Amino acid sequence: MQTPPLLTDRSALIANRCRASDNFLVDIAREETLDRLSLVNRTFTKPLIIGPAPEIIPNAKHIEDSDTLDVSERDHDLALHFMALHWANDPVGQIIQSARALKPDGLFQAVLLGGQTLNELRTSLAQAESEVTGGLSPRIAPMGEIRDLGALLQRASLALPVADSITIRTSYKDAYHLMHDLRRFGEANALNARLRRPTRRTVFQRCAEIYEKNFAEDGKIIATFEFLFLAGWAPSADQPKPLRPGSATSRLADALKTTEKPLRD
Repeated sequence: MQTPPLLTDRSALIANRCRASDNFLVDIAREETLDRLSLVNRTFTKPLIIGPAPEIIPNAKHIEDSDTLDVSERDHDLALHFMALHWANDPVGQIIQSARALKPDGLFQAVLLGGQTLNELRTSLAQAESEVTGGLSPRIAPMGEIRDLGALLQRASLALPVADSITIRTSYKDAYHLMHDLRRFGEANALNARLRRPTRRTVFQRCAEIYEKNFAEDGKIIATFEFLFLAGWAPSADQPKPLRPGSATSRLADALKTTEKPLRD
């Protein structure tokens, strides 16, 4: 069996994170994550945080989001995968390893960038590079869609899976300012198959023109960031179970005080 090609150049990713100087994306992810955790009627006594997270939860253990996670089985009641899953070479493996680190009825939570992130820049760069060089090179990570990533929770045997998202639209003077901020966020290109030589200046010039033409409002370009939130519980005998189909003791129409109408053939 052949080993699949690596998506991410780990050394480049770590270097990008070390150079990060702006917490704009991290702050949004942290506040939204804390808001979701506040809705859980649970006090977590041994939390685990995976990835380049700030101090989110007191007394949490922090580990790197390496391909093999430094965890012990059934050791934590919360595993938070923070702003790293969109760079994972094996997202399924990351979730499975996180789930194995949970005690029964422990909570897995993840926040990551989703597939709508930087769609404007992705489109503009692709068109510009194709026009100028006649080819394409990987520049923005192929981030997952919420439907696909939600299914990964079930593949990891997590119970009561939930996936939701929020979309943030920001504005910039031009594409150059956006790409500069991506470096400050620690989210610059770290793809293993990225172009390893300097890109022609004319590619970026053409990209800026295309971006301004197609994705500008009120004199500024628009950039989209989609945040995905995943949650699931380690299986436990104490958890509520879905009812067996056909086991209902009352009709939905009666509860809604309406008349049931049969569907047409």
